[in-house]
Amino acid sequence: MPTLKEQLWDPVAGFGVTFRTMFKKVVTEQYPFEKVPTAPRFHGRHQLNRWPDGLEKCIGCELCAWACPADAIYVEGASNTQDERFSPGERYGRVYQINYLRCILCGLCIEACPTRALTMTNEYELADNNRADLVYEKSDLLAPLLPGMEQPPHPMLLGDDEVDYYRGDFSARGGSSRESED
Repeated sequence: MPTLKEQLWDPVAGFGVTFRTMFKKVVTEQYPFEKVPTAPRFHGRHQLNRWPDGLEKCIGCELCAWACPADAIYVEGASNTQDERFSPGERYGRVYQINYLRCILCGLCIEACPTRALTMTNEYELADNNRADLVYEKSDLLAPLLPGMEQPPHPMLLGDDEVDYYRGDFSARGGSSRESED
């Protein structure tokens, strides 16, 4: 049983700690106004990458969805046609969704991807006030088109077949493919 002196002194000692730290300089970050850069290998928001001509790297194999321990990824593959080609291979990811309400940003989906179509960026601001906005669709995840890229669907512009794409051997048709078509 605590003595009367201990019962009276314990709250005063606690307030003493509060009073001493009240006038020290604050060391917290002013987050919304001053953003600290992340580490280079930080796992943030996902990104679906493109080939240099704009075709998508995702082949709709669904390995990322199978590897996800939180079941946060949904992929529905479809076949490319001669008229509509979205990726250099036979298939592409017609539907691609990542549910950031479930995602634990572990990166296992990145390791499972055979074409390096899926990578993670350094973007970490994934909060929202609406649950539906945290389910990212394919249009939200696709990398932006850079200069020289063309919006799919279009025929393969670099190389003769999908093997050239996957090996990075674009010398077969190279940059002259566009000139020969014009």
